[in-house]
Amino acid sequence: MRDDERVERWLEDLAGTLRRAADLAERGRDSYLADPALPLAFEALSNRVGDLAKRLRTADPERFADPIWAQAARNRDFVVHHYDRMDADLLWRTVTISFVRLAQVVADEQ
Repeated sequence: MRDDERVERWLEDLAGTLRRAADLAERGRDSYLADPALPLAFEALSNRVGDLAKRLRTADPERFADPIWAQAARNRDFVVHHYDRMDADLLWRTVTISFVRLAQVVADEQ
């Protein structure tokens, strides 16, 4: 697979992951706080989003130079390595605010 094909596949994967996160967030904050599976799902989605952001930045640093890509990658590292210090409110805001912004950037790239 060519590099440009790989980048497009990763962008598609990222767009789909961000859509799944938005679908879960639509359940609302009360559901997020009541259902212990939702924070875990948000952590898993944060991991996937950050991993794809890292791949894209590595594959084409100029194209993916916007700071939002580095932010997604750093968020992934925090979630993976400091899961015991996760703040429920911060994770909610990441998915409902930062992921929405990233989804727009991804849409602009496609």
